[in-house]
Amino acid sequence: MSTLKKYNAKRNFAKTKEPKGKVSKVKKTKLKYIIQHHLARKDHYDLRLEYNGVLVSFAVPKGPSFNPRDKRLAVKVEDHPLSYANFEGTIPKGEYGAGTVMLFDIGTWYPLNNTKINFKNGPLKFYIQGKRLQGAWALVPFKDDNYLLIKEKDEYVNKNNINKYKTSIKTGRTMQEIAENAPEEIELTSPDKIIFANGKITKKDIYDYYKKVSKYMMPYLDNRLISTVRCPDGKDKFYMKHLNNNSKNLKVKKIRNKEDENSDYYYFKNATGLLEEVQMNSFEFHIWGSKQNKINEPDILVFDLDPDEDLSLAKVRRGVKDLKNILDKLKLKAYLKTSGGKGYHIYVPLKMTSWSKAEKIASDISDLLVQTYPTKYTTNMRKEKRKGKIFIDYFRNKKGATSVCPYSLRLKDKATVSLPIKWSELDKIKPDSITIKNVDKYLKRKDPWSDFFA
Repeated sequence: MSTLKKYNAKRNFAKTKEPKGKVSKVKKTKLKYIIQHHLARKDHYDLRLEYNGVLVSFAVPKGPSFNPRDKRLAVKVEDHPLSYANFEGTIPKGEYGAGTVMLFDIGTWYPLNNTKINFKNGPLKFYIQGKRLQGAWALVPFKDDNYLLIKEKDEYVNKNNINKYKTSIKTGRTMQEIAENAPEEIELTSPDKIIFANGKITKKDIYDYYKKVSKYMMPYLDNRLISTVRCPDGKDKFYMKHLNNNSKNLKVKKIRNKEDENSDYYYFKNATGLLEEVQMNSFEFHIWGSKQNKINEPDILVFDLDPDEDLSLAKVRRGVKDLKNILDKLKLKAYLKTSGGKGYHIYVPLKMTSWSKAEKIASDISDLLVQTYPTKYTTNMRKEKRKGKIFIDYFRNKKGATSVCPYSLRLKDKATVSLPIKWSELDKIKPDSITIKNVDKYLKRKDPWSDFFA
């Protein structure tokens, strides 16, 4: 009689999304066959064959081979429930089998030669009808729970190679994409803590927001060093350039400072790293203008239009249009986003060979705007010089400087969002009108920055 006691005993179902073990009724219909690619402590494939209401399972380190000369080790592990045939996701750190599971192949199987199925005393010869694997195979036991998985000679010999398949047979996602959509491994502490009193927005609300927008946000975070604004108590906030998060989903980049000392900067390996940093009370994210592997070759110019408090919104919008006109004449494609504060941000994707060139280009463009309209704009950052003017902040284009990442929340009263918008929406959307509460309607439309990295 099949049992799943061993399967259930190894798992904490309060932490893992794997299905609970329950023996299914024995069916007389076709038997299920699946293979899962399992990126755990060691990369391997799991072969599972339905029998007696469970999935008899084998870990195959190198995966199946279509060459009959290859005798692949297959280690029998605990039986799994039939519902495991639908499981794809990430098993949390610290749990049995921790890592990413991808559905590699699905189909049916049946024993050959009408012999009685016997996994223990084999060899068991069987036929697979899958989407990626087909034909006759054999499982040959040789010691304890160790077997050899061998391809039988038929028309499918050497006709395929498992290494060419990089995506899920079920969802089309890669291993990395599955891992990025697996925030269940994060234990969120103090989920009900109010972070924004205006609207009673909790830490859980913020976590859910970043979980939702992570797929839009990750292209801008990818390989870029980050700084964050943390707010542990909903009141005091502080800027973090050097994080104190030891997550495996963050990577460290050492950079020498002016004192010729090494400083640790961080970047996310995946969306799980982003969500873990939210768990660490980071709610606002800022990015460098270069990628960490090309740290001295910036590829984004940033202009932040910061108006004097007494200026009307109409004048701020006029400033955005005046800057865009200059960028258009220079044939530089520009992208607009709300700041979540008083002004707007303009991003220009542009590959440059040094930070000095990036700053020179940004400075020249800003100076041209000021020279054209000297009563409207200034590049002087002193507050008293900004009276009645818009400060064109181009100083984000220096090594070590950062700008607010697209889709980041701002730690302002209303939990505003710095969101990409269309140029045609400039006169319709205020800099601080998109918030965590109304952002969904903007996420449903086509991404206005879809060709940013093209």
